[in-house]
Amino acid sequence: MHIVVCIKQVPDSAQIRVHPVTNTIMRQGVPTIINPYDLFALEEALRLRDKHGGTVTVLTMGPPTAEDSLRKALTLGADRAVLLTDRFFAGSDTLATSFALASAIGKITETFGAPDVVFAGKQTIDGDTAQVGPGIAKRLKLIQLTYVSKIGHVDLEGRRIEVERRSEGGTQLLSTQLPCLVTMLEGTNEMRRGTVADALRAARAEVTIWSAKDAGIEDVTKCGLRGSPTVVKRVFAPTARSEKAEIVDFGASADEAAEALIETLFQKAPKLQAELVAAQIA
Repeated sequence: MHIVVCIKQVPDSAQIRVHPVTNTIMRQGVPTIINPYDLFALEEALRLRDKHGGTVTVLTMGPPTAEDSLRKALTLGADRAVLLTDRFFAGSDTLATSFALASAIGKITETFGAPDVVFAGKQTIDGDTAQVGPGIAKRLKLIQLTYVSKIGHVDLEGRRIEVERRSEGGTQLLSTQLPCLVTMLEGTNEMRRGTVADALRAARAEVTIWSAKDAGIEDVTKCGLRGSPTVVKRVFAPTARSEKAEIVDFGASADEAAEALIETLFQKAPKLQAELVAAQIA
């Protein structure tokens, strides 16, 4: 079984800064981490490999420093790492990013074999669009299973996979054919700790580094700023709220406390009661 996991090196959101002119994230001097959502995807990929055998290839697009995140993934148990890095990728939005990553997965297919499953986190903490995973699936013509909360039965001989997917109405149980792309929800598993053997292997491992040309990208106008129709109009920090949280102790039974809480909410937000009544009538 061959599994590809797309990860992203992102700035630590606790220390993020925005350029006042270009409205882009300033990455220089800001500590970086593996996108937390991608770790759930990586752990799920490792569990499938441990159960069914095979290899896990971790892929990322970014500057040369993104190699640190790939080695971290190797430390956690991944078998192979591929870094897609080129000046042509600078400033990529989700459209250009999905194009570059899909091209790299095509090159991975040629070099290491076709993946049975492509994993990604549901979104990244620096973009929060949740568009790259589905974009890759669209370009590679893969069936996409988004917001997956649990991987169920996998039948490699029959080329089928069952998953549980969270939706607004509850949980969906889906079955589809392989290959497919899966984006994992947060909290679906607990990331393992890397072993000493994996840490030593990661330190010695050779990360495969591809440029746009190496990945088979002939039209670089589809990459980077030139291939990104998205324009950031404005980026700003939310205004801090002046009021503080209020602790209220009603000191009554659960039912009485609930009624008192609702009454307090209606007093503080007079329009709320009318809106709720209108919603029930509609």
